[in-house]
Amino acid sequence: MSAAQPHIPVLLDEVVAALDPQPGDVLVDATFGAGGYTRALLDRGATVHAFDRDPDAIASGRTWRETEENPPRLVLHAHRFSQMVATLADVGVAAVDGVVMDIGVSSMQLDQAERGFAFSSDGPLDMRMSQSGTSAADFLNEADADTIADVLYQYGEERQSRRIARAIVAARPLETTGDLARVVRGALGYREGAPKDPATRSFQAVRIHVNGELDELRDGLFAAETLLRPGGRLAVVSFHSLEDRIVKRFLREAAGERQGSRHLPQTSGEPAIFTDIGKAVRATKDEIARNPRSRSAILRRGVRTAEPARRMAA
Repeated sequence: MSAAQPHIPVLLDEVVAALDPQPGDVLVDATFGAGGYTRALLDRGATVHAFDRDPDAIASGRTWRETEENPPRLVLHAHRFSQMVATLADVGVAAVDGVVMDIGVSSMQLDQAERGFAFSSDGPLDMRMSQSGTSAADFLNEADADTIADVLYQYGEERQSRRIARAIVAARPLETTGDLARVVRGALGYREGAPKDPATRSFQAVRIHVNGELDELRDGLFAAETLLRPGGRLAVVSFHSLEDRIVKRFLREAAGERQGSRHLPQTSGEPAIFTDIGKAVRATKDEIARNPRSRSAILRRGVRTAEPARRMAA
């Protein structure tokens, strides 16, 4: 197993401030990962229900002392966070005081070459968060060029998606992250020393597709809306524009806003399900210097009103 870098939670102080955890609060960490947010919430005296579909993350969390308390203050759930309503109902939890989501791939996954998420070191072309189901290699070696191109365009915003897809099909079989990176770079005429590796967008797109991340995010947001009690707080950290658009639109619609002039937001007339939306929060220069992965992070948050939850997305 490759050596991992120390885990540094992104926008930790801002997330804790948005959730404002109090002793005895029941909170959900929808994306447990290495547990950075969970640790801060537990230290404030809260009980945390932590979700992660990655069995490695769950196994690591089981070593925490809070899982052994009576009653436990850390309860781990090896499920997708979109399933949080039903999962918590099974353990007698119908409402919570806060939900935090850190969307996308975790630092633990990125730092392990054998998980196949990154091209910084060569490893199997995997990318599965749950370590089960269709892998990135399965998809890229079996799908037709049009399907691959659509994924690269929709989830990676890759303008040269068709050129890359044809190159992938011609180079099959692809077995490692290095194979995919070389094909993408070759298709786009990559020059060593360029400021951004052109494989970045393709890796993002394939990972999002393999894990169904955008649908998971949409469903997870509606699940949080259902679970949060009046006054409960939602905090969502995203890392690229596709995720942030989904979160931004969800919160604006939940706040009763509709699209109008960007200078003069209009109300839809619908009751507000979330309030205190505020402006997006980004990492400071100091945090970026300490943790370069925070550079693209965006935090959005809201406070739940007493209005009934909307129907969850189909």
